[in-house]
Amino acid sequence: MTLNLSYTLQSCKSSLATYLVTGSNRGIGLEYCRQLNQRGDQVIATCRASSSELDALGVRVETGVEVSSGESVLSLMKKLEGVHIDVLIQNAGIAEFNSLSNLDPESVIRQFEVNALSPLCFTKAFLRNLGKGSKVALMTSRMGSIDDNTSGGSYGYRMSKVALCMVGKSLSIDLKPNGISVAILHPGLVSTRMTGFTQNGITPKQSVNGLLARIDSLTLENSGTFWHSNGETLPW
Repeated sequence: MTLNLSYTLQSCKSSLATYLVTGSNRGIGLEYCRQLNQRGDQVIATCRASSSELDALGVRVETGVEVSSGESVLSLMKKLEGVHIDVLIQNAGIAEFNSLSNLDPESVIRQFEVNALSPLCFTKAFLRNLGKGSKVALMTSRMGSIDDNTSGGSYGYRMSKVALCMVGKSLSIDLKPNGISVAILHPGLVSTRMTGFTQNGITPKQSVNGLLARIDSLTLENSGTFWHSNGETLPW
């Protein structure tokens, strides 16, 4: 009986997955950490500065992480040396909605750097922590769909999210030989600070429920797919 109990406990322990979530102090990132923690997974939450809500979860929190800073990423790499990551969720991002009339090239470049280039560089930096069976989830947006663009505007945000979709597609091809799969995910219209707490959106809880279902079902066979959190495959 003791041996069987010991085996069961060991099996449960070994089945736990470790998730690293960027941009985790609020909104969708915070909800990722909350739901993953509730279901028993190990969570490494990274952010520039923590929040009382994140601290209350009791997960591992790494602050001072700016995804667009090479020095910051290098520091995190040292802290996580030897830590295996089962799922890397790249959630950190910014939104600056530029119209044609107030186009700001510096804003466009800044969004490219944070939303597209940084997730690519961050993934490359942590390849040593990933292995066969690991997954990478990139939080993009339906606004990164060219075919779905019927309203125009938001130049920097749209362009950066299109670029992130291309990052995800290329990574899905380049990482497949290593047994690493990639999901390109749209959270839906979510009521968070980034969207001005829109009354037309779904809650972070609803969004992350769907997003985790997509990540859980991710395989090498469907790697590189552009999904809505509700399971719909989105057009490029």
